[in-house]
Amino acid sequence: MRDDKGSLLGVMGWAFVIGGLVGGGIALLLAPQSGSASREQLRGYARRVEESIHGLTGKVAEVFDETVDKGREFVKDKQAVLSEAAEAGRAAIQREREPLSAEKKA
Repeated sequence: MRDDKGSLLGVMGWAFVIGGLVGGGIALLLAPQSGSASREQLRGYARRVEESIHGLTGKVAEVFDETVDKGREFVKDKQAVLSEAAEAGRAAIQREREPLSAEKKA
């Protein structure tokens, strides 16, 4: 059943994309302005999209860097906790060995 939903969503996605392309083509053919004006308008749209993408890229890089920094801090915190636990374990083993060594010597 899950595959059916995925296939349906894929078909709907492609239908949406194809419909957008066909609609855009028809709009260009029926545009009330000249071809050069339409091309200039499309260039303007492309520039705005490019600027938006560059802005988003910067934001994504920023968020990624913050996430990596938080991950490093998390690892350092957990590493400290594990080190403390290991040291406590060593101390406990040493305390348990001392009476046993004293019994062997006696």
